[in-house]
Amino acid sequence: MPDYHDDLRLAHVLADAADAATMDRFKALDLKVETKPDMTPVSEADKAAEELIRGQLQRARPRDAILGEEYGLAGTGPRRWVVDPIDGTKNYVRGVPVWATLISLTVVGEGGYEPVVGVVSAPALGRRWWAAKGGGAYTGRSLTSASRLRVSSVGKVADSSFAYSSLTGWEAQGRLDGFLDLTRDCWRTRGYGDFWPYMMVAEGSVDMCAEPELSLWDMAANAIIVEEAGGTFTSLDGVRGVEGGNAAASNGLLHGDLLGYLNQRYQ
Repeated sequence: MPDYHDDLRLAHVLADAADAATMDRFKALDLKVETKPDMTPVSEADKAAEELIRGQLQRARPRDAILGEEYGLAGTGPRRWVVDPIDGTKNYVRGVPVWATLISLTVVGEGGYEPVVGVVSAPALGRRWWAAKGGGAYTGRSLTSASRLRVSSVGKVADSSFAYSSLTGWEAQGRLDGFLDLTRDCWRTRGYGDFWPYMMVAEGSVDMCAEPELSLWDMAANAIIVEEAGGTFTSLDGVRGVEGGNAAASNGLLHGDLLGYLNQRYQ
């Protein structure tokens, strides 16, 4: 198996730079915010953080391709970095501290590009999570000061905690009834939103999470961290990987149940 330790170290360096840039503008009274064609917000901090990451990657990994939410794809090849400069921009612009920079290295595999390194850095929460393929998943303040992540061992829906982002999107896909049934049958549900539910699955504080509409940069870093923590990450249709446009993540024991609820209309 290839060793991705140097790439993981680089991802931490990139996250450090992004953290400094995003925290510098967090809660700034003069923060500039625009609306993108898909009607989602983008702040000057989103753009600045992605430009910063791209610049460092172009110097450190000039042969690698880069795909970012704000500036698209640059380059070609079997290695592609995937960047979401601020996952949770709506929180960021309102002063809610639940947002993070997501950085992942993906490589060409059997089913397309597969995440092999992931860093999720949430500086306003004072938290960071990371993983490299075959090396486990961790959380802490640095590579040398970290604790290993492990998913929960909860095996019954009635005992489980389910997290999500919002109700938006479920009804359009015909999955709202199954979603609501799941929330009724679980022990606990919370709408933490964005990257955070996946990190909670990885650290065992939440057992399942799902979202109906996502882009690659929303998923790549989360997926490798969940899987290296012993969990399962698929599309809502049960296909492993990050190119399905949506996501379901769990401790693995509950994954069949999770997909069963969210695919009720197909049964």
